[in-house]
Amino acid sequence: MSTKRMRPSGTWEYTIRRKNVLPKPLSLTFETEEEGDAYVRRVEQLLDAGILPEDLVAQRGSVVTIDDAIRSYLGKVSLPPSDVSLLNTLLDRWKGHALTSVDYAWTEQWVATMKRRDVMAPSTIRHYVGALARCFDWIVKSGNASLPINPLRILPKRYATYTDEDAGAVRAQDKAPKRDIERDQRLYGDPERNVRAILDRVKPEQRQRAFELQYRPALVFLFELAIESAMRLREMYTLSPRQVDVDQRTVFLDKTKNGSKRQVPLTTVAIGAFKAYVEAVKAGDAEMDGFTFEGDRLFPWWGGELETKALAKVSVRLSAQFGRIFDAASCGEVTFHDLRHEATSRLYEKTSLSDVEIAKITGHSSTKLLMRYANLRGSNLASRLW
Repeated sequence: MSTKRMRPSGTWEYTIRRKNVLPKPLSLTFETEEEGDAYVRRVEQLLDAGILPEDLVAQRGSVVTIDDAIRSYLGKVSLPPSDVSLLNTLLDRWKGHALTSVDYAWTEQWVATMKRRDVMAPSTIRHYVGALARCFDWIVKSGNASLPINPLRILPKRYATYTDEDAGAVRAQDKAPKRDIERDQRLYGDPERNVRAILDRVKPEQRQRAFELQYRPALVFLFELAIESAMRLREMYTLSPRQVDVDQRTVFLDKTKNGSKRQVPLTTVAIGAFKAYVEAVKAGDAEMDGFTFEGDRLFPWWGGELETKALAKVSVRLSAQFGRIFDAASCGEVTFHDLRHEATSRLYEKTSLSDVEIAKITGHSSTKLLMRYANLRGSNLASRLW
């Protein structure tokens, strides 16, 4: 609602109130009533949609919109690249939307839009909600009156799963609803032997010649390190030789996906592979194309660029290269990231470590996330029964 009055000077003063959008009444002054009526009418239409007009946003200096909150959070908190990318995407999506409009109804509507309009996979929905929820947590803790509670934190379990109503809305657009895909791919037996053979220059049966593998010793070591340590791809190819402590059998990761530090213990197999790789590089192995450790890089694919796009380019290239190897080795739908899954599962199968101890090795932020990787073989579990 808005009210207006003529001042003694002949100008017109308008006061606009929107309890769920504006943190306080908005006062505007115009030379003529016609000008004021037209402007206020446009403003009220936007406010009814929960949007603060850009010209009003530019006049205030506090955090009152969703994009304000995101920019403030990005500027003041050290975040992992994954959250930075997600939040930057949401900046334009929620530009000008008032923080005071963020309630549970808004939350439900956003999730429904991601399903029914954008047809996102449940895992993608959870990533977006999680990133913005962490941003809102920070805003709430800062005491901002525009967002007293974080409604994203009270979404029910399985909120990202498509309901029958969601699926019907998607099918009405001649599209297929998305579902969660549990990554339960394992790499053992013949597929693992086939991968090792390809990395050892053996020609796959369905190919006319063996793979031409640039930096082959590095690829061999990367594969071995992945399957023995459960480290993420980016955590490995950005390593410096100084981060590997052979005597302590550990790798020190100073920055991980979650933004935290951790020490990763190495198996004797991983240590053996590291020593063989270092020896090959120092001996000037011809397959390493002149690569040395002088640049303080353990692997040859990354030059030290910290930009997200540069890192993503390396990740995509290495994932694609191993994808071709896995296809030739008849590994089914196994991806490079599944090696982390495989390594984590082997920690459960071959050790008596607890969930918390394994989480410290793998870097999972919670044991709930960790259990997504711990798909143990039924035969191993059966052998423990009476």
